[in-house]
Amino acid sequence: MSSEELARKLQRRLDAEQGDTEPDSTPQTGADDDEPPPVRPGTAVNGDATSELTEKLNRRLDIHDGTAKPKQMKVFNPYTEFKEFSRKQIKDMEKMFKRFDSGKDGFIDLMELKLMMEKLGAPQTHLGLKNMIKEVDEDYDGKLSYREFLLIFRRAAAGELQEESGLMALARLSEINVSTEGVLGARDFFEAKAQALSVRSKFEAEIREEQEEKKRMELERKQRRAAFKELQSTFCS
Repeated sequence: MSSEELARKLQRRLDAEQGDTEPDSTPQTGADDDEPPPVRPGTAVNGDATSELTEKLNRRLDIHDGTAKPKQMKVFNPYTEFKEFSRKQIKDMEKMFKRFDSGKDGFIDLMELKLMMEKLGAPQTHLGLKNMIKEVDEDYDGKLSYREFLLIFRRAAAGELQEESGLMALARLSEINVSTEGVLGARDFFEAKAQALSVRSKFEAEIREEQEEKKRMELERKQRRAAFKELQSTFCS
């Protein structure tokens, strides 16, 4: 059955239940043989039922046409969304997240969080672990995405976490310093920094520094290789 035929059938059903339809003179094909019998005269339908039927009609058409939209996953860039942290800090957070994402599915679930807190030396109860996830679980899926993991450090730096909470323990024991360079964790530092350097130039400087470090490492590697070859030729001569 085509989507147009299905739409006509369901629309006639809706019109019939509203009591304002007339016999449809549109030529029918064999695909309409299974059309539901017309509603008996006098059947009353209130507004809620009509709305529900309309909603079902639209949903059924979407599924039939293959246009039903799946849940959208938000794609984000941690370097632009979490500008309060340096590139090094974000990379350290990413390494930590991946280290405890033992399932390699891009999430830290309850059991993985349990293992993480035990490794950090701050084990939590089952209820405590659930509360930790709930505090930053923006999509209510019961696990931590990478973005939600970064939110822990943002809130820690902003002083928004309770001192005795599991999330604060995670942030403190992670060995990732968010109090010296974190914008929200050290507003005075950020204000002084912002006057001298824009966020964009800060990241550009960090990228240049990374590139220079790679060049230095490559140069040292070549020098060691040349020295080894020279030493080797001395012994072979």
